[in-house]
Amino acid sequence: MAFRLAGRGLPDEQDVELWIGDDGLISLDPVAGAETLTETGWVLPGLVDAHCHVGIRFGGGHEDESGLIAQAETERDCGVLLVRDAGSPVDTRFIDERVDLPRIMRAGRHIALPKRYIRGLPIDLEDESQLPAAVREQALAGDGWVKIVGDWIDREIGDLRPLWSDAVLKEAMDAAHEVGARVTAHVFGEDALPGLIGSGIDCIEHGTGLTDATIEMMVEHGTALVPTLINIATFPEIADSADRFPVYAAHMRDLHARRYATVAAAYDAGVPIYAGTDAGGSIRHGRLADEVAELSAAGLGPTAALGAACWDARPWLGHPGLDAGAPADLVVYEQDPRTGPDVLSAPNLVVLRGAVVTRR
Repeated sequence: MAFRLAGRGLPDEQDVELWIGDDGLISLDPVAGAETLTETGWVLPGLVDAHCHVGIRFGGGHEDESGLIAQAETERDCGVLLVRDAGSPVDTRFIDERVDLPRIMRAGRHIALPKRYIRGLPIDLEDESQLPAAVREQALAGDGWVKIVGDWIDREIGDLRPLWSDAVLKEAMDAAHEVGARVTAHVFGEDALPGLIGSGIDCIEHGTGLTDATIEMMVEHGTALVPTLINIATFPEIADSADRFPVYAAHMRDLHARRYATVAAAYDAGVPIYAGTDAGGSIRHGRLADEVAELSAAGLGPTAALGAACWDARPWLGHPGLDAGAPADLVVYEQDPRTGPDVLSAPNLVVLRGAVVTRR
């Protein structure tokens, strides 16, 4: 079935008129017999959660098939039509056969060392020398991304500590890039960042330990940042549960206290920033609108923060927006979606692969 949509677009707030053909693709030329879906709404490309975990159960553990489908449906109904799955312990490939569920770009499984990440989630290497081969393996198994754990608490020292040496990180980045994949890393603290950024890593997740020096390195290397601020909001709770490690607890509280200033400094310096919720585990799915609000509060402002979850994030991940010939993955809002989370999280219309999947 063919459709027509008219309204306003962002970030330029200009009039938009487009058609969707029977092939599910966007046309900027009229399509005969098209049904008009909207005349006045805000018409945007599908939203993007750039750090999400489909297949990790809320509260921990592996999600079963029905549970992970429910996670994907929750994201879709909130307007998230593209997910960068930043590490999942379960196989979600069957979702690709479901035309009514969001597109997923997988980073394979997390890569870590024993007792240096959440139990049951990563591939634990016996020795750091295995990292380049493991990165290559996950690169070939994923959808263009690999996720490594850059730092985690070391119980012997009682604080965050890097997992990998600079030399092995460089080998690992080269291994991924040779097969056309990009690499991202979980990093909370300060110490792991110089080696990761200097190795040529493509993205940093969380990045709460960024300093002026490492922000400058990110700008120089073109490294992106996905801050996951609604996840960082859990740091005080994590600290409260870490009585055995007072140095670590104090460190986590400090990282939390300066989170907005850290993101603002990175944004002002020109670091590319994208929205990701870290949904799965300690964060429920369907909270991208809350992350956009946090990015706005951290200094991006409402338009740039929404762009970090929409028109800027899609090309970063290699997916088009509202372009002629692009798959018709889009959302429509009766009110300006920059108004706040209540509006952004409830699109009035969701179109995925050219079909209407949600209508309010």
